[in-house]
Amino acid sequence: MAQVLVMPRQGNTVESCLLTAWRVEENEAVRPDQVVCEVETDKASFDVEAGTEGVLLKRLFAEGDDVPVLAPIAVIGMPGEDWRAAVSQGVGQVQDADAGGTPSGTGLPASLPVASDDRPGPEAGPERISPRARRLAEAEAVSTAALQGTGPEGRIIQRDVEAALRDRPPLTAAARGAVAAGASIPAQGTALGGRVGLADLAGPAAGPAPSQRESAPPAPGAPASGYVETPLKGIRRIIADRMRNSLATTAQLTFNGSAPAAQLLALRNRFKASDPQRGLAEVTIGDLVNYVVARVVPRFPELNAHLVDGSLKKFEQLNLGVAVDTPRGLLVPVIRNAGGLSLAALSVETKRLAAACIAGTVKAEELTGGTFTVSNLGALGVESFTPVLNAPEVGILGVSAIVPRPVLGPDGTVKIELRIGLSLTIDHQVIDGAPAGRILKAIADGIGDIDLLSWGR
Repeated sequence: MAQVLVMPRQGNTVESCLLTAWRVEENEAVRPDQVVCEVETDKASFDVEAGTEGVLLKRLFAEGDDVPVLAPIAVIGMPGEDWRAAVSQGVGQVQDADAGGTPSGTGLPASLPVASDDRPGPEAGPERISPRARRLAEAEAVSTAALQGTGPEGRIIQRDVEAALRDRPPLTAAARGAVAAGASIPAQGTALGGRVGLADLAGPAAGPAPSQRESAPPAPGAPASGYVETPLKGIRRIIADRMRNSLATTAQLTFNGSAPAAQLLALRNRFKASDPQRGLAEVTIGDLVNYVVARVVPRFPELNAHLVDGSLKKFEQLNLGVAVDTPRGLLVPVIRNAGGLSLAALSVETKRLAAACIAGTVKAEELTGGTFTVSNLGALGVESFTPVLNAPEVGILGVSAIVPRPVLGPDGTVKIELRIGLSLTIDHQVIDGAPAGRILKAIADGIGDIDLLSWGR
């Protein structure tokens, strides 16, 4: 019997995934371990395997679709099997297995877009619309009342519905249900992949659609130079939304300082020349800074905290987020109980998580639960920057490059000293300026006297 392949659930907070690429064509044979498609969440990308042997009878979503978790995405079986029956039975099984069933408005479209023909039929009715066009219109929540048919005798056929879809932004599954119930569609969306979601339907339109902006003539006197406009989508869109929301919902204030780097550099050189069996030869400057942060931040509970719905939740254990630059965008994996790790263990875990982020194999649970974050741009030569809070966290430390700076000595003379730049951003709703200054000084002192710390072997 044909088997339904569903969108896997990637963590409890993931409601839908973006189907980015199909790796198998319809009617192509597949093995159980063969990758059928590639999908991504707002945190990571992953492959979906067939799980059974047979032929890919039907692909139920197109590349670029925002697919709810546990929704059927393909049917695999033997040539000639009825894939529609498998889908009907598979939907019921998925809903029974998923506690509470699939939430209303977030499951499958009311009607799946299936292959048919555009010949007239008795079910066409007074609207004079072909069965294939009607199914597509129902699945995509397209009103056919205002459509002009281009088929025989003005009949509405599939290409008419497809033309209407090209003239509006794509919708999430939940938004399709609301639009079918009468909600109006804004010109732009802010959901995953740039789609229009329920939140967009509740607000005013955000302006002309991307296609309209691309074709709009230049204003009088404007330069005539060409440009390429690329809509934000996928993880880039998610990052944009989170950065904007972070700045809009928190009172962010940044304190800039620096710490002596001589002992930091000397210790790093000693580790680099040490016996590899001790596990310290690969320790980096960033690892050393993270180690200091893991020892200092727990001393300030108001910084190792979340602000949620007007309540400050202080944590006993530090889960350290470390910003990682990846080809897909910024990801922040979390080092659990960072304060309880030795320097060598902290270094190994940091490198493991960074490699997983870059390769796209990081797990969803490894990107959640952080209580304080470090963003290090020192390797890029950045001398100062303003890190943005990873809400609901209330603190983030920016680490900049090591550069020579003039320092006034106790005898009144000025000397040149290597110092590492530090920028502490706090949520001023819960942390005042003086405490933030003391926290930054404690971190700087820890870095300056790093060889005096206990390494917790």
